[in-house]
Amino acid sequence: MTPTNPDFPSYTNHPEPQHPGRNPSPAGEQPVANSNGNRVAATAARTQTWAQQKLHRLSLHARVTLLAAVAVGLAVAFVSAAAYLTVRQQMYRNLDESLTDRATQAANKGVLTDLRNLERIPSDALGLSDIQLGVLTADGQRFGATESYIPPMGELELAVAQQQEESSIRTVGVRNGAHFRVVAVPAKLCTPTNSPCGSPEELEPAALVVAQSLAPIDRTLHNLGIVLWAVGLLGVIGAAIAGNAVAASGLRPLARLTGAAEHVARTEDLQPIPVTGTDEISRLAQAFNAMLAALARSQDRQRRLVGDAGHELRTPLTSIRTNLDLLAQADKRGGLRPEDRQQLLDDVRAQMDELTTLIGDLTELARDTPQVRNAELIELANVVEDAVIKVRRRAPGLEWDVQLAPFPVWGDERLLGRAVTNLLDNAAKYSTPEDASTRPDGQPVGHVTVRLLDGVLTVTDSGPGIAEADLPHVFERFYRSSEARSRPGSGLGLAIVKHAAEQHGGMIYARNLPGAGAQFTLWLPHAATQTR
Repeated sequence: MTPTNPDFPSYTNHPEPQHPGRNPSPAGEQPVANSNGNRVAATAARTQTWAQQKLHRLSLHARVTLLAAVAVGLAVAFVSAAAYLTVRQQMYRNLDESLTDRATQAANKGVLTDLRNLERIPSDALGLSDIQLGVLTADGQRFGATESYIPPMGELELAVAQQQEESSIRTVGVRNGAHFRVVAVPAKLCTPTNSPCGSPEELEPAALVVAQSLAPIDRTLHNLGIVLWAVGLLGVIGAAIAGNAVAASGLRPLARLTGAAEHVARTEDLQPIPVTGTDEISRLAQAFNAMLAALARSQDRQRRLVGDAGHELRTPLTSIRTNLDLLAQADKRGGLRPEDRQQLLDDVRAQMDELTTLIGDLTELARDTPQVRNAELIELANVVEDAVIKVRRRAPGLEWDVQLAPFPVWGDERLLGRAVTNLLDNAAKYSTPEDASTRPDGQPVGHVTVRLLDGVLTVTDSGPGIAEADLPHVFERFYRSSEARSRPGSGLGLAIVKHAAEQHGGMIYARNLPGAGAQFTLWLPHAATQTR
């Protein structure tokens, strides 16, 4: 055993690299740093934009599969990293506790009080057969066993020998070389310079240094890392396969829905698609079917409107053409008498007025909008009053009993005015007898009662009433009862009233009053309760 002079490594404190904002930089270097930062930010923004574009180009199926694989991959990565670090920390802790306990027991046995015993006593007797053993004195001398390498010793071990630290634990090694876990504990020894030591006071402070190779732990951690990587890779592959299967199964109804939409766009066939299940895709399919049903109803209404309009327009046009042909033939034969000519022109003018009204009604019904647009706050009483004044001029032989109370509503004043006018025109038409619109004695030929109270408008006529078989159909387009066919009209007036009521969130119904004629009731919500 030969003492060796310590050649402690010298540690050089390397200055920290300069960072913008921490240490002052020359005035000319700041723009360079800012320029580099701008380039990095621009590159990051371009990379993010490129990734988003690539992701958006993927199909939903591929995105679900990728999302499942990435989610499981991240979860496996976090679990693997946590398991690896936990195992590594536990193995190092166990090794440190083992080395510290064995070194402390060896230092307390008293065998090493005389350093010459390092040559005579084997390491097995000290319980240190598988590690490197050495002693570091307070003055920096290093001693090692003959059959063992001297363990690495440095400033930390010297601090323990000089009683500045209670113990030290560190990892020492070289790059691409062996690594050791080095533990130093304090000891009282008799060095060869003052041997023999007769009393404990002659013992000098030192440090017992033991070192054990980390190769077994490194191999274990390496194998553990391989296993975790393999398990993680299999987990990601399994997640991708499962995600692909789930995406294929979950998106199959969506594919059927897409095919149905393409079929509708190609063939205009509005047949609903079968719906199974109660998940979100099923709800989407139900909403799609509801949309198809609404579209089919709209198409049916438009088809019936076009067909009925063609039928209704044919009558006034035929009448006008007949009268004009009659007028032309009479002019070729010398003309008609003035009174006959005037009657013929009046008939043409009446047919033109009927045609104009019919076209206006058709235009109103053809809008087919679900609600009023550009609604404004209006006073319903004023709308009813204006309509009464207008209709009263056209039916001077009727007695009008009108009572109106203010009632504000949100809506379309033009549409509401047309609806109220249609109601009053209908009441005036059936309150007037077919044989006379006025009486010679000036007495009224009929009676119309109009009431507006709390948003409920009632219009009651003095006519014959509505047949029970016709009551459910009076608000249908172009519907005319057998009694109404002898009177002028297109059968669209009450349909427009219903259309206006529904657009304003209201309702309309008809009934017969005992001892009187028909009564129509129109209800509209108050402006304070309407949604705009």
